Amino acid sequence: MMTSGVPVIEAQDLKRFYQLPTGPFSKPATVRALAGASFTLQAGKTLAVVGESGCGKSTLARVVTMIEPPSEGSLTIAGMNASAGPRGHDAKALRLAVQIVFQDPYGSLNPRQKIGTILEEPLVINGSADAATRRTKALDMLKKVGLRPEHYDRYPHMFSGGQRQRIAIARALMTQPKVLVLDEPVSALDVSIQAQVLNILTDLQTEFGLAYLFISHDLSVVRHMADEVMVMYLGRPVEHADRDSLFGRPLHPYTRALLSATPVADPTARKERIRLSGELPSPLKPPSGCAFHPRCPFANDRCRVELPALHVEGSDLAVACHGVREGRIAA
Repeated sequence: MMTSGVPVIEAQDLKRFYQLPTGPFSKPATVRALAGASFTLQAGKTLAVVGESGCGKSTLARVVTMIEPPSEGSLTIAGMNASAGPRGHDAKALRLAVQIVFQDPYGSLNPRQKIGTILEEPLVINGSADAATRRTKALDMLKKVGLRPEHYDRYPHMFSGGQRQRIAIARALMTQPKVLVLDEPVSALDVSIQAQVLNILTDLQTEFGLAYLFISHDLSVVRHMADEVMVMYLGRPVEHADRDSLFGRPLHPYTRALLSATPVADPTARKERIRLSGELPSPLKPPSGCAFHPRCPFANDRCRVELPALHVEGSDLAVACHGVREGRIAA
């Protein structure tokens, strides 16, 4: 939505369910971690996915990277069907097309391997280059992420958190992917280091024409990085808009509450904090109707029984809210 041209990713009604044992004589319960997400993503663009912990952001990341297959829905990556994971004659191309950078730079690198070996491993697995070519590519990628040639022969424990995350980004780019899934890539870093890593990601996106699926809970970072933003609540998108529209004119009550909780650097700025009552419901027993209605100050009887569809409100936004469509919630 809200894009033109040929998308790198097309996702239609993606769902991911898990079966949870409840007892030796009881039927397993179904956890609806991802309950229906649709979006498109173009080369050179960034789609940010935001929401509270437990909203389905990381589950979506695992499905898009084919770590787990969707329970329902369709997923196309670079024109290839990825709904069943990297299988068949497109298996190698799918593995090369999408890579992921995890949140924890300390846990995502093998402490027993030197950095050069870590960077070259994707090329070894895919058999795409000889030893000399692999080394040249690894050294070149180190330079692109702001590290030096001597780092090639060092171990992960010899680096800071920011440097390790740069190494993780370099490793993800070794196979020349079309899509990079960034799962909270800077949340474990100091603020000053966050800015450096984000600038590197911006430069790399421009150089390689990468599409980013940016998973984050930090709306300040999202505002800096994203072209579009998808807000999720209990496994479903509730608002999808371009960055300026979402931050300038949020429609869904949940989006408004999230934005009101974002710190503002200007000490003179006055901002009304919207406080939500209650906790995020369990995906084991989601509420009937709109999942947000137990916490929404605008909910009515229709919200309690009817699930709102994601409705396009303009060329730059879509929202799943009965109150917005009925005019009960002012834009």
